[in-house]
Amino acid sequence: MHSLPVFLRLTGRPVILLGTGEAAEAKRRLLERAGATIVAEDATASLAIVAIEDEEEAVAAVARLKQRGILVNAVDRAALCDFTLPAIVDRDPVIIAIGTGGASAGLAKALRQRIEALLPPTVGMLAQAMADARGAMRARWHDAASRRRAIDAALARGGALDPLAGADASTVAAWLDNAGEDAAPARLERIPLASADPEDLTLRAARLLGEADAVFHHPSVPVPILERARADARRIATATPPVWSDPGLALWLTMGEE
Repeated sequence: MHSLPVFLRLTGRPVILLGTGEAAEAKRRLLERAGATIVAEDATASLAIVAIEDEEEAVAAVARLKQRGILVNAVDRAALCDFTLPAIVDRDPVIIAIGTGGASAGLAKALRQRIEALLPPTVGMLAQAMADARGAMRARWHDAASRRRAIDAALARGGALDPLAGADASTVAAWLDNAGEDAAPARLERIPLASADPEDLTLRAARLLGEADAVFHHPSVPVPILERARADARRIATATPPVWSDPGLALWLTMGEE
């Protein structure tokens, strides 16, 4: 991973913007949408965007800003950037950012347009309704693991809250009215890996890694594969087939037929 994706709250915060013309105006509009206060170069700020067309002038401005410890985005100059600005799908409060590390803004735009077409306008309403229902969900499922499993099942394809099926606030209310107690059975799935490259994971394996509560793995399974698992999933190295009796899903990863 070449960069760490981060969502910054810029409301009322100063951001330096240098440059004129179409590129600078586009960045100005983006910053204003995010609530930032746009300031001049000599102001105190943590972030700056340099949208100067002249190469020498832009390089000099970037150097001055970096010397002050300011993180800089230099438009169309990826090698000078401390951070890049992604293509954005905005379904407030849901935000999807697509970045290429400055490799191709055109590719990021094309991906954004595809994702825009997939997402119904109700996704933002669904997110807000789930935020509003946190208290009710905690009352229904007292422990975090049960709550997560119930939410995961509801948000899955074909689930009660499938985000791509137009679920909204009324759907969340109906789901809570009809949801039963968590009774997820113990389930252990073995995944024999044909490759050490995480890009070679099957769609099923990638999906299960994102869902599993625990990942048992042979010591030979490489770290990049394990990094595809849920961040809070337990990871247990073992050379022998595991026994799993807890509620929820566990995986047993092996290399080939080990």
